[in-house]
Amino acid sequence: MKGLKIAIIGGGSSYSPEIIDGFLKRKEELPVSEIYMVDIKEGQKKLDIIGSLAKRMIERAGLNIKLVLTLDRREALKNADFVVTQFRVGGLNARARDERFPLKYGVLGQETTGPGGFTKAMRTIPVILDICKDIKELCPDAWLINFTNPSGLVTEAVLKYTDVKCIGLCNVPIHMQMDVASMMDVPFKDVFIEFAGLNHLVWGKKVWVKNKDVTKEVLEKLLDGNVLNMKNIYDLKWDPDFIRALGMLPCPYHKYYYMTDRMLQEEQESAADPKKGTRAEQVQAIEKSLFELYKSPELNTKPKELEKRGGAYYSDAAVSLISAIYNDKNDIHTVNTLNNGIIKGIPDNSVIETNCLVGSRGATPLSLNGDLPIEILGLIQAVKSYEVLAVEAGVTGDKNKALLALVNHPLIPSVDVAKHLLHDLLELNKDYLPQFKDK
Repeated sequence: MKGLKIAIIGGGSSYSPEIIDGFLKRKEELPVSEIYMVDIKEGQKKLDIIGSLAKRMIERAGLNIKLVLTLDRREALKNADFVVTQFRVGGLNARARDERFPLKYGVLGQETTGPGGFTKAMRTIPVILDICKDIKELCPDAWLINFTNPSGLVTEAVLKYTDVKCIGLCNVPIHMQMDVASMMDVPFKDVFIEFAGLNHLVWGKKVWVKNKDVTKEVLEKLLDGNVLNMKNIYDLKWDPDFIRALGMLPCPYHKYYYMTDRMLQEEQESAADPKKGTRAEQVQAIEKSLFELYKSPELNTKPKELEKRGGAYYSDAAVSLISAIYNDKNDIHTVNTLNNGIIKGIPDNSVIETNCLVGSRGATPLSLNGDLPIEILGLIQAVKSYEVLAVEAGVTGDKNKALLALVNHPLIPSVDVAKHLLHDLLELNKDYLPQFKDK
């Protein structure tokens, strides 16, 4: 059996022990022979620390996997079977700026949505397209599994502007499924959620435990204090009247849209408090302690503390997806892929997040049980309008498209504010936005 070569772009990420752990747990179904972990020069120190831990994890598992740490992306991509992208252009310092600069205009600053998410996408799209050029030259048959945020936007740029085989991935759906399994005190495999929407804007239309519809029961448990949240999102409690009226399971990121005023207040207060700071600044402290842990020569497993970083279940989502493709399993995963008529009212060639049958040919979206209800379709259409324009702006550097993208975003209140935000983000990120230079 031919061994698989895996290239991990952003190998120095604190998430990397997650994905290494995922490959080790699935050693019987994935014959991985080489893992290349790639980073940039500025990430060399973190890459070395992560690489040493990964080597100890592989040795503990007793596997014969060649592990290569490199700054040469082309070396890593040559003849790769799967490419995993999990990089952050500008690092956590750029994320911290993304979260702070909108606050002075009374707008939420967040990593993957609103002006912060837009800025991150603008930095990321030129890099992912450059990676795709190398993939087409060096490993044209490889599958690109994109975990880089904002995952939906980045995946849409790849699928619209390249012919690389790409599936976008997020740990929110699997996190929700895990939380529901915990709420209902049942095994994870017994829970099925009918997911539909966009990345970080996905709803559970129906929740099933085996053959029983338990949607109402899950919603009542959610209102009764059970947790359905992510580490990186402030845990505001849902309004009971709203949740019962909605009748669907919201994802944690919906709080930015459904409780904008309270989330904004929390962000402003946290950013003003030197002991707290923005989420990025909190993550910097978490990462510092994580990398101190990673340095320990005694550590040879994924540490429990990694869950505080916010990437819980990433390895389960990513590596099980890779296994489904490699082994042609045709099982169900919730991923980001082309709409192709699944959600009516948004472009077919735009990316959605939904349940898909995944096998060797990739991801095939499952038909939804009826059209999306009007209660959620309007928000999806508004955010998708923003995303389509944002992708075009990220690729072309067209400032008019960038302005229109921001104006269309539901979290941005006016043209005047959008213009101020665009001016600031272009100035703050000028070293990372080559597409906008000389425009």
